[in-house]
Amino acid sequence: MDIHRRHLSILGAASGLMSMSGLALATLKKKAVHHNGQKMAGGMVKQNGRHDIATLGGHRVSIDVKDGKIAGLQVKHDQKGDVAVTKYKTTTKALARRDGIQYAVHQLTQEQGLGPTHIGYAYVDEDDVEQIYWFPFEMVFDGDTDAVEYVPVT
Repeated sequence: MDIHRRHLSILGAASGLMSMSGLALATLKKKAVHHNGQKMAGGMVKQNGRHDIATLGGHRVSIDVKDGKIAGLQVKHDQKGDVAVTKYKTTTKALARRDGIQYAVHQLTQEQGLGPTHIGYAYVDEDDVEQIYWFPFEMVFDGDTDAVEYVPVT
């Protein structure tokens, strides 16, 4: 009888640990908001230099333009200073627009298999929401250099 209780205790503890690790994994996944960087940059890409494209909360988002292309994106918090930015690449269609809201769409494009079609620059805001600014691949100065593959949260 004691051996059955011992096994039951071990199974209960293992089950509890697995559910806790699943909860931890769920909290590691960040909600993402996708922005059309190309539209936000507009005519700013015609002039070299740094240009502000958005202000969200205390974050100021700026692009660096070099020879008509996006050479980088910086985010600065008005109280905390520079914010870390992650550079993504994807071979899927990154953005779709419905009812004035930007959604991520991950469907195959005609260019599938020919390399990245979009480059995204992302930061995480104070609410633990990942803000991603997407640009067509050909609009980015150094393409997918230092970019990591974007895997959407499902």
